[in-house]
Amino acid sequence: MDALQLKQLFPDLEEGLYDEIVKHGTIKEVKAGETLLKVGQTIRSTMLIIDGLVKLYREDDEGKEFFIYHLDAGQACSLSMVCAAKHETSEVLAKALTDATVLAIPLEYMDQWMSKYKSWYQFVITSYRNRFEELLKTIDAIAFTGMDERLEYYLKKQVEKLGNNLKITHQEIANDLNSSREVISRLLKKMEAKSWLTIHRSSIEWIKKE
Repeated sequence: MDALQLKQLFPDLEEGLYDEIVKHGTIKEVKAGETLLKVGQTIRSTMLIIDGLVKLYREDDEGKEFFIYHLDAGQACSLSMVCAAKHETSEVLAKALTDATVLAIPLEYMDQWMSKYKSWYQFVITSYRNRFEELLKTIDAIAFTGMDERLEYYLKKQVEKLGNNLKITHQEIANDLNSSREVISRLLKKMEAKSWLTIHRSSIEWIKKE
């Protein structure tokens, strides 16, 4: 990756910073389903998403998962930024939903750039604010809506990221929403009866028009 490609993805950084990121960052190619970040893992670098889609979620002591938000190309893992800066371990999991390319930036350079480049400081703050807003939307969906509305919101978000034909199982949806497969299957069948979607053997096709 060169500075020009990086600038297309992250257009608001200072010119000299692009060259430093290319020089000191490490490109990593990951396969769909591969874990990028584990709970308890010491974070020594921050991640910029170059290509693909990454899912962040929480996991309890029994292995139950709860979806938080997605990271797209051109976005950064703000949690890795904060944990790296404070020398803390991760409290979330990050997994590639598709084949993905990430750029890892070692902690030492991230610290230097915070004081050296105003644009990097603004990028870190903006990234954290945007991810916090995503988290608030997830909390609102849990606190103020029923499971049927949560499921509709979840599916719409998935469609925005992955297209109308979602290759996802009922159990995976249940895991993300901290529900049961039976509840999710029942709600999906109701949505299908309303012609909002079509349930296939290994996928769900979203057809509802706004």
